[in-house]
Amino acid sequence: MPSSCSYLRSLVLGAAVLVIWSSGRGQCEVTYDGKSIVINGHRRILLSGSIHYPRSTPDMWEGLIQKAKDGGLDVIQTYVFWNGHEPSPGNYYFEERYDLVRFVRTVQKAGLYVHLRIGPYICAEWNYGGFPVWLKYVPGISFRTDNQPFKSAMEGFTQKIVQMMKSELLYESQGGPIILSQIENEYGPESKVFGEAGHSYINWAAKMAVELKTGVPWVMCKEEDAPDPIINTCNGFYCDTFTPNQPYKPKMWTEAWSGWFMEFGGTIKNRPVQDLAFAVCRFLQKGGSFVNYYMYHGGSNFGRTAGGPFITTSYDYDAPIDEYGLTRQPKYGHLKELHKAIKLCEQALTCSDPTVSSLGEFEEAHVFTSKNGECAAFLSNFNTQSYRTVLFKSRHHTLPPWSISILPDCKNVVFNTAKVGVQTSQMQMVPSGLQSLNWERYGEEISSLNENSKFSVVGLLDQINVTRDTSDYLWYITSVDIDSSEGFLHSGNTPMITVQSAGHALHVFVNGQLSGSAFGTRKNKRISYSGNANLRSGPNKIAILSVTVGLPNNGGHYEAWSTGVLGPVMLHGLNEHSRDLSWQKWSYQVGMKGETMDLNSLTGVNSVEWMEDSSDESNTRRPLSWYKAYFDAPGGNEPLGLDMSSMGKGQIWINGQSIGRYWTASAPNGDCDVGCTYAGTYRSWNCQSGCGQPTQRWYHLPRSWLQPKRNLLVVFEELGGDATKINLKKRSVSTICSDVSEWHPMVRNWKVDDDSDERQIVYKPKVHLNCAPGQTISAIKFASFGTPLGECGSFKQGACHSPNSHTILEKRCIGKETCAVAISVTNFGDPCPYILKRVAVEALCV
Repeated sequence: MPSSCSYLRSLVLGAAVLVIWSSGRGQCEVTYDGKSIVINGHRRILLSGSIHYPRSTPDMWEGLIQKAKDGGLDVIQTYVFWNGHEPSPGNYYFEERYDLVRFVRTVQKAGLYVHLRIGPYICAEWNYGGFPVWLKYVPGISFRTDNQPFKSAMEGFTQKIVQMMKSELLYESQGGPIILSQIENEYGPESKVFGEAGHSYINWAAKMAVELKTGVPWVMCKEEDAPDPIINTCNGFYCDTFTPNQPYKPKMWTEAWSGWFMEFGGTIKNRPVQDLAFAVCRFLQKGGSFVNYYMYHGGSNFGRTAGGPFITTSYDYDAPIDEYGLTRQPKYGHLKELHKAIKLCEQALTCSDPTVSSLGEFEEAHVFTSKNGECAAFLSNFNTQSYRTVLFKSRHHTLPPWSISILPDCKNVVFNTAKVGVQTSQMQMVPSGLQSLNWERYGEEISSLNENSKFSVVGLLDQINVTRDTSDYLWYITSVDIDSSEGFLHSGNTPMITVQSAGHALHVFVNGQLSGSAFGTRKNKRISYSGNANLRSGPNKIAILSVTVGLPNNGGHYEAWSTGVLGPVMLHGLNEHSRDLSWQKWSYQVGMKGETMDLNSLTGVNSVEWMEDSSDESNTRRPLSWYKAYFDAPGGNEPLGLDMSSMGKGQIWINGQSIGRYWTASAPNGDCDVGCTYAGTYRSWNCQSGCGQPTQRWYHLPRSWLQPKRNLLVVFEELGGDATKINLKKRSVSTICSDVSEWHPMVRNWKVDDDSDERQIVYKPKVHLNCAPGQTISAIKFASFGTPLGECGSFKQGACHSPNSHTILEKRCIGKETCAVAISVTNFGDPCPYILKRVAVEALCV
């Protein structure tokens, strides 16, 4: 698809500016005008999806990208992750999950384009917004403003990436797949904070980017005053009201949010595909020409890469391809059908502005007509409650609530956003065949903390200034002398300790015993802890373990935000009433002892003496414990997930590779009670699930990180849990459903009548059932041709039902990986003439 071409200098053509980017090679070009991106002279409607290379493994990339192509995408969009590529100043890393060149070449091999969002600020719920932590300590630096130290560092990394792409011949002008680049990211909100300095900075960033001569256009998302020739673009759940800041720039949607991210202790956010498809059509009917799904595959925040803070290790995002790399149905399939319909309209959409006419109170027609006679129409119904029947070009069309129908020839409906005719699949974690794991435990030696302390100072220090984010953990240790005359020693009362912290979690130990823990949330990152302090006469050791759960990823001047125990730290209930410990001498230890000894690695795991672990109650209450077990890789090729529901909070490693943080914090009850409907404006608090359950129970364990025998699994538990109940399971399609009517607006085949030169739809509706590769259909749980009720998992017969429905589906489908049965009275009989009927079926895959 991408071919070798070059880019010439800017031209002004009448009222439109056509930007042609020069590299001095060849004659082809990537350009833009007010209608669209133009590739090699052809205006394009471009459908894109975000797949972030570090959020999956290299062995997954080809499959993910092929699924994206099969789903009808033209472009793969990715951020570039500065902190992953430059972990220390001048030391670069482009291997394994950070092999950017390999990822881009994999996209090229599939025949797709690339939109490279260099940033290098990315937000992305990624640690520190993608900035390396060392950047904070560059003298005189201030992030994302007219600050020379920051601009120098930013320009250096941007140049590094651009030169790497050029040297690998990866820009479209060189025969590569990269057709777009992005500089900065969602700067609009920050510009209000920085004022004139922000305006100067964004102009500098634009000029710097253009002068790198990438040979492709640059974009800035959520940046209304992006200077020419930079294209400003929209991010959001809806972007139909967005207008570029110049009429000669195309209307681009760089982040169409397919769902939403998860945070520990929160619910799971789901976006109905009907609304997502509706949003895309709203954008296109208003002249949009580039749509990118954020995310198309979300993946996993392996290691300590999740930012926020409090973002889960899963970055599933309710995306069309789930965290494990499996297609999420019906979201994937319904969007695939949408993309087919859009491509049939491409010529008309890119050659004319729409003519808009009212068809009723909530109904509109948007009609595109090209000079060659191409005609495409979008018929919309914005009513959230009622079906509407409209008259358009002498034909009646029924529109469900909150939906748009696409007519690529202005006559025939080939797709409606609310009518889902593709398969629905339900995933399940099934046994992997692995026997119970034999666990061994090693406990952190809290009594020896002072011996391992790196330094001592008077007062409390910011956590990140001490750890430089080399660990989530920092110990704050001090000593308190209690005189024998203290009244609480004789009265039986217990003193209290209070701690004020900038989060994100803390555990308080008094004389080696856990006094208690406290946790912040994404909405309230500050922690106020209050608990008993079991002090004794003489010296007492107070040790506070402060824990980060990812560093902030956005906000004005977030490089100056504080983290950790900042005080005051107070003792209450003494003879003097209260004692402020904040300005005592404090000792500091970065990380856990087990981290220092590399207990999570294949080489360091044998550096301590482990003891056999059991499931008795005393073991499950032991905080700050390391666990290890060995296992052989399960057979098959299904994705694998670890069930961590029996544990509390900590981190996981497999063969030395960090799977990420786990935390079994549960979502509150009540937020999921409101019924979910696709109709109406979607927000992230709509359609929530998982109330009263751990936000994340399963943790993706990539198969490529396993060896055939003796894999080392290491878990560090902060709070105490039952490791014997950790188990490894396979993620698999368990139930598949299909619900298709006798007539459904789906494109199946187009033919050309040679005499009239008119295109006509040839449609033969079928019910399709597809198990995952290696599985077969084992049973038909429900089948009905007629007017069935309910949805997948809860189908039931309606007033009209063909009694042979079940038998027909069993004969055609049992024992097969995939089957298709025509929906017709010839196959099923006609239980209710003159009534529009459909087939609903639920099947099991094994």
